[in-house]
Amino acid sequence: MPSSTSSDQGDDQEPCILRFSDLDLKDTNLTNPSIDLKAELDGIMKKKYSFAKKKQMAVTLSTSKSLRPADGKNPLQVYFTHSHEGSAWLPDISCFSPDLLISGHDCEEGEVLLYYCYLDLEDPHWVCAWQTALCQHLHLTGKVRIATEGINGTVGGSKLATRLYMEVMLSCPLFKDYLCKDDFKTSKGGAHCFPELRVGVFEEIVPMGISPSKISYKKSGIHLSPGEFHKEVEKLLSQASHEQSDTILLDCRNFYESKIGRFQGCLAPDIRKFSYFPSYVDKNLELFREKRVLMYCTGGIRCERGSAYLKAKGVCKEVFQLKGGIHKYLEKFPDGFYKGKLFVFDERYALSYNSDVVSACSYCGTQWDQYKLCSTPQCRQLVLTCPACQGQGSTACCVTCQDKGIKRASGPTQDSFKEECECTARRPRIPRELSQHAQIPVNLEPGPTVGEDGPLLV
Repeated sequence: MPSSTSSDQGDDQEPCILRFSDLDLKDTNLTNPSIDLKAELDGIMKKKYSFAKKKQMAVTLSTSKSLRPADGKNPLQVYFTHSHEGSAWLPDISCFSPDLLISGHDCEEGEVLLYYCYLDLEDPHWVCAWQTALCQHLHLTGKVRIATEGINGTVGGSKLATRLYMEVMLSCPLFKDYLCKDDFKTSKGGAHCFPELRVGVFEEIVPMGISPSKISYKKSGIHLSPGEFHKEVEKLLSQASHEQSDTILLDCRNFYESKIGRFQGCLAPDIRKFSYFPSYVDKNLELFREKRVLMYCTGGIRCERGSAYLKAKGVCKEVFQLKGGIHKYLEKFPDGFYKGKLFVFDERYALSYNSDVVSACSYCGTQWDQYKLCSTPQCRQLVLTCPACQGQGSTACCVTCQDKGIKRASGPTQDSFKEECECTARRPRIPRELSQHAQIPVNLEPGPTVGEDGPLLV
């Protein structure tokens, strides 16, 4: 679970509106976007922002316990209903130049936030409406999933907008006792990394396909810090034979994620969606019997309930998970045991922390790790095809799909298109691992992988 943060205020604080009225940014040196701000708070603004934060932000919202009325209703919802103004729970941005809140296409001027928070939410639909208003208010795009079990968000915008969003989340009485600043993972990007803003209410904040009432995040594995996880992987890799080891390093992501980047010596399931993970565990249960399992994923969220599911099977010695996921690990160990790129679910496709290339062009086998969408219309798979092969017209996920694209382009337009190609037809939905020999070694000089398919983004 995300680590908690202590409250800076006493239990007797009254709720107040989130404002930054003390910030006077009329100075042209601050509002002129041509100077070296680039949506980052400069020295003067930082001082003013810090002063405003101490004076106002720290007392914006009191703890949920002190705000909760006698009838036990959500305090935010009660106030929202009484005030009839959603703006009461939005930061006052009138003191900021619009240029600082809207990021362009330059990744240096923007940022992407990745975070999640498992907690019990009584009214996810209200939180959904508030999150929608908040993101629109700050010109953020991205995806936010909300459920009774918590919230999972990836949002992009200017650095000022993402920092304001973070401050609001850390001050909100619903989340302040569950979220801390370290729970937010940041990377270069912006609003342009997402085609739109999508906020919705779901049964799960990450789709594993099992009701949270059956497998709860409250029974997850033991969390290891990046430093602790690094030592465990180092210990595993120092052993002469992984087959005789009592530890399995398990990648909980999809195959197209692990294809371009992974930990050395890991077991990377050949599954297309995380909702296949429970079936994968069931089909390969003997593989985990009497083993210590070290689990990891992109930001940590899939491991929360994935580890809970594996623990519920009662076959493992112990189940551990990397706190903060690969994101946090690479922040501390960019040249550690994780090799290659980190796949992300936005238009960037991947983040680079080191120069290692662990994957290859699907057509010629040369080192290549930059995904592109299949050129066949309505095929949502990704393909690894190098510039030379792209120049020769190899731009689809497989030969069959390439032929379909050509026929479709020359034939009459069809409204419906059902994806049926070699990529999906020959891959087992749930693979069976014969032994721990299925663990994937990292080879920095990969051989040909002609015909390998790309993933479905669903």
